[in-house]
Amino acid sequence: MGVIPSLFFISSLFASNSLIHSSSPYLQQHAQNPVDWIAWDENVLERAKEEHKPIFISIGYSTCHWCHVMAHESFENETIAEIINTYFIPVKIDREELSHLDSHYQQLHRQLYGRSGGWPLNAILTEEGKVFWIGTYVPPHSEEGVEGMDSMMKRFGEGYARDKEKYRALAMNIEKISPTVVADGNISAKALFESVTSNYDALYHGFGIAPKFPEASKIALLLDLAELGNPQAKKMALEILHTMALSGLYDQSEGGFFRYSTDAGWEIPHFEKMLYNQAELIPLYVRAYQMTHNPLYADVVRETIAMMQHRFGSNGVFYSASDADSDHEEGGYFIYTEQELKQLNLSASLNAALELEDGANFEGKYHLHLATPTRPKEFRELQTRLQELRKNRHYPFIDTKIITSWNAMMIEALYKAGAIDPAYTQMGDTSLNILLKTLQVEGTLYHQRVQGYPITQKALLEDYAFLISALLVGYQATLDEEKLQLAQKLCDEAITHFYTKEGWVQNSDPHKVKVDLLDKYTTSAYGRMMQNLRILSVLSEETRYERLAKKSLEQTPYLDPSLNAPSSMIAWLMGRYGVISLSHQRTILNQNRQSIAKIAYPYLYLHPEVRDDFGACTVNGCFSNDKNLDVVKKAISELKK
Repeated sequence: MGVIPSLFFISSLFASNSLIHSSSPYLQQHAQNPVDWIAWDENVLERAKEEHKPIFISIGYSTCHWCHVMAHESFENETIAEIINTYFIPVKIDREELSHLDSHYQQLHRQLYGRSGGWPLNAILTEEGKVFWIGTYVPPHSEEGVEGMDSMMKRFGEGYARDKEKYRALAMNIEKISPTVVADGNISAKALFESVTSNYDALYHGFGIAPKFPEASKIALLLDLAELGNPQAKKMALEILHTMALSGLYDQSEGGFFRYSTDAGWEIPHFEKMLYNQAELIPLYVRAYQMTHNPLYADVVRETIAMMQHRFGSNGVFYSASDADSDHEEGGYFIYTEQELKQLNLSASLNAALELEDGANFEGKYHLHLATPTRPKEFRELQTRLQELRKNRHYPFIDTKIITSWNAMMIEALYKAGAIDPAYTQMGDTSLNILLKTLQVEGTLYHQRVQGYPITQKALLEDYAFLISALLVGYQATLDEEKLQLAQKLCDEAITHFYTKEGWVQNSDPHKVKVDLLDKYTTSAYGRMMQNLRILSVLSEETRYERLAKKSLEQTPYLDPSLNAPSSMIAWLMGRYGVISLSHQRTILNQNRQSIAKIAYPYLYLHPEVRDDFGACTVNGCFSNDKNLDVVKKAISELKK
């Protein structure tokens, strides 16, 4: 395990609470709080009923800046802690560890307020476990019309003790709120494009104003629509990717993307680096490079993978995240002083490209971005010198959890990066084998591993969905039949564990959490699972997967922009246009990879068969076969009409 910042250990002041025994780095960070935190388990509700107290749930993760702020301001405050301990059962949840519980409360927040929540996410529940208040960051004391933790928790605590029925009624009213769903109407590629681009920022590129997230699934949808013949979708996708690559969202010194931008212009990020961001953005830059051959995009792929190996790599698999703060300073590792930049004696062109003449842009220091449409000629040398300046700094805290779903995303990214450098394909194979050896124990798949602790939490839908996806992409990269067979085996397990009469759920525990369509932070496991079903139906020639995908997606409200459901939209497009298997002998397919890669069709998959010609098939049957690949290519292009 990595070293947890001393900011969160105040052992000279407070005794440990029960979180000291947790394997979660996030929960460990709160083990010395004066709040009597307990970890979530099935006994929480029993204890609440026995003590007739409401439950206070606080959800976050170890590299969350505002979680740290709230911890320092409120949970290390003895007065506030006493109020919480007196009136509530306080429960801490690591959103990466129990992502299905976090998703449940995030969905509730969206239903109640009509917008995404985020972290920290805090909720107060009746002793029966029903939410009567939910919100994100709360200041310690009331300010500018916002009630503080001290008065709010006392008000709710005393109020609940006096009149439980009042708060049970509040909880019942919240339960009755259902999300607004826009009727699907006449779904089409045009309608999907209009839905996903309804909040496109034509000035700075990307979606929304601020804070601004990369939203990889939306860009993936745009690239799919581009290959299906929408030039505006291509223009938007490339605008976003190009802008982000040169912006402050990207670490211009050593590669990799930060979690999100605090401003609309992508200049100042929130300095966390998440495994899932890198894993989801790398394939998009691979596609952009294949479309344009712009070397910037290949550089982003190489630099990001190198950064991941250096900072997050652990014996072939990858840690989950790194913090925004270093030595108690937000962005401290990543930003530069004026004196540091002056000693580099930068050329006038570099100064202009970095907009250094505009002055410091982050708390008296400089966070670097490029204002030019391309990297200056001296940029590679500049990167080396900037990295030298960082050598004596302390890199931020790294959460050393090995999460199955996020590692599967990264493995998929490596396989796709093999189109730029075949060495990445071998890296993908190595990582896949290690992940399966460490997170699949005696035939059971698990959600995560923390070094030094037993593996206990069984896999969630997200773990299955992204591991199946990685296996399918790995199958395309290597044409290794065992990958396809394992993908099908895991798919059958996922259906058994997570498909119910009421639809798909995220977990196999007795208390089921319904799936979430939201793709804003990471791709929805549901959306990816629907894609997997449609791909597997064609590659395995098992139409039951297609029937299940069709039945499931008929209930999906694709066109509601508030749901941010581009991965489900992609699954719909797969059904509308068709997933294609392109067959021939394995050696022939490998010999023609470069030519096949130029086919502008997003849902084309290689599938070796013993035959003497090329064959193209969808789930509805084969539509072209010829010894001449160009003939089959033309037939594929006809499907886009």
